[in-house]
Amino acid sequence: MPKQKTKSSAKKRFKLTGTGKIKRKHAFKSHILTKKSKKRKLALTHDTVVHKADESNVKQMLRMK
Repeated sequence: MPKQKTKSSAKKRFKLTGTGKIKRKHAFKSHILTKKSKKRKLALTHDTVVHKADESNVKQMLRMK
């Protein structure tokens, strides 16, 4: 039986925390930054946790489920 492969795009975008939650980066931080406020850009810099509704899909892409 062949092995299940992880989605390459998912393994580049998500990381696991020690407690098993999935971390992700914020969107809208790559370009057209001149019109965005410093406060907004700073908030987008920090990582956040994947929403509970999306967690099962991400886990499936990472072959954790």
